[in-house]
Amino acid sequence: YIVQLESAWRKDLIDLYNSGKEARLQNTMNGYSVLEKLTSDYLLLQSTERTTIEMKMLPLVNNTYIICMITTVSGPAPDSRIAFYTTDWQPLEALDLYAPVEAGWFIREGANKNSDAFLDATSRLDMDLVRYSLSPDANTLTATYATPLYLSKEEREKVQPFLKDEPKVYMWERSHFQ
Repeated sequence: YIVQLESAWRKDLIDLYNSGKEARLQNTMNGYSVLEKLTSDYLLLQSTERTTIEMKMLPLVNNTYIICMITTVSGPAPDSRIAFYTTDWQPLEALDLYAPVEAGWFIREGANKNSDAFLDATSRLDMDLVRYSLSPDANTLTATYATPLYLSKEEREKVQPFLKDEPKVYMWERSHFQ
């Protein structure tokens, strides 16, 4: 599932990481891939200059696990895709395991949605970009609204007063993120 790295290269990255050296190798895209973090249940890989891959093993019942994989592409703003797999890499239906955050969740509560300032500012939010990330230390999934990063500085300043400051954090509850 990481087409930029051949199987032997993936193993080399792990060996480099475990030896305390910089885990950086040339990939098939004529760039470099860097293994940023690796634990017994988490991986963060900068697979290309603009793409990161995160994986986390999440516990189910009876000492079984599933794998959550997030692929984030940046340019000009980050946007993520989430996939889930069994431990033998059989795809699972993502919507059974989490509910994608909707852009409306990021609007401040109490914002006057009928005001001219709100309507003008939010008219610039013409696409929904969300950066998802996994915690290496906890079974959480964080959703950060990235659409404002796509806007110019002036447009971002107009929109920011209407947006929440914090991301949405999901907690893993036995068989799904909630």
